[in-house]
Parts: sequence; structure tokens; C-alpha cells
Amino acid sequence: MYAKQYEITLPADYDMGVIRERVATRGHVLDDRAGMAFKAYVIREKGVDGSPVNQYAPFYVWDDTAAMSHFLVGGGGFEGIVRDFGRPVVRHWTGIAREDGPARGTGAAPRAASRRLTPLPAEGLAEAVAAETAALRELAARDGVHTAALAVDPHHWQLLRFVLWAEAVPPGEDVTERYEVLHLSAPGLR
Repeated sequence: MYAKQYEITLPADYDMGVIRERVATRGHVLDDRAGMAFKAYVIREKGVDGSPVNQYAPFYVWDDTAAMSHFLVGGGGFEGIVRDFGRPVVRHWTGIAREDGPARGTGAAPRAASRRLTPLPAEGLAEAVAAETAALRELAARDGVHTAALAVDPHHWQLLRFVLWAEAVPPGEDVTERYEVLHLSAPGLR
């Protein structure tokens, strides 16, 4: 499992309807992408759920890194983003765990997502990751959770927790960012 995300921060007065239309007309293209577990087409809107920015920030989980590489640099689809918005920085994380939540079994698409980034300690790294993995399993068992993923960035020594929610991210949830999910392409979650 490998996770990646790019964030396209847009002007404060940007019409987010443009992104909604883009996803509505193009999002289905990756619904059957081989090697990809899922792509969550997520946005943040300035002033909504505490967001300070308008942002399009798709999040991917790949099961096949060769397929991910082809998508990113081999002419497999990423060139549309580059053409329309320029080449964004793509953050990436090595996967640790992915858990299905009870909401995934309903067949309904998730409507919200959350991301939490936390620094990893220099000492007790294995214990910290084991504790976060156990916490992810507990979180994934909660009502309203569709899918939860845990991954590590060994360049910045950060842990990423990304959660897809059936409805809104619960108030008080320990998260760094809250997103609205416009579409979920999930060929590897079937």
C-alpha cells in the first residue's frame, strides 16, 4: 500500500463549482483503474469546517506502485492536472495499515474525509506505530467510518491517518484537515 496526495490551493474567491463540475464529469475515469485501491476526490472550501483556504486535494491509495508510477509520470492520467493547474508537489507515504469500516458495507459513497498528520518520535518508534495501528483498528470499527488508512513519511518522520466518513467528520475528532468528498473511485475496495 502506498498513499499520495497533492494539494491545489486556489484563490479565496475561486468558484469551487468549477472543481465540482470537473469531478462530476471526469471522476469516473479512474473507477476501474488497475492497481489503485481508491482515489478520494476531496476539497476544502474557505470558511467551511474551519478551512482557511479553497483547495482541491485528491488523496490516493495504491496497491501497485508500478501502476501509481505510470499514472504519475508515464502518461497514465496525471497530465490533466499538470495541464490545468501546473505541476503540484505530490506528497507520498508508505502504507502501514488499511481498515474497512462499517459504513463501507452500506454501499453508500462517503461524503467527508479527514487527515491527521503527527510527528513520530525518534525514540520508541516501533511502539508509537504499533499504538497508532491499534488506534486505527478501533477507529475503523466506529459507526460512520467507511475506510481508514495509516501511512508513514520517513522523509519528514510523520504519520498520516486518512479516514473516509459516511457523513460529516464528527465534531471534536482529532484531525488536521477536514474535507468534503466529491467522488470516490474505489476499484481496489470491491
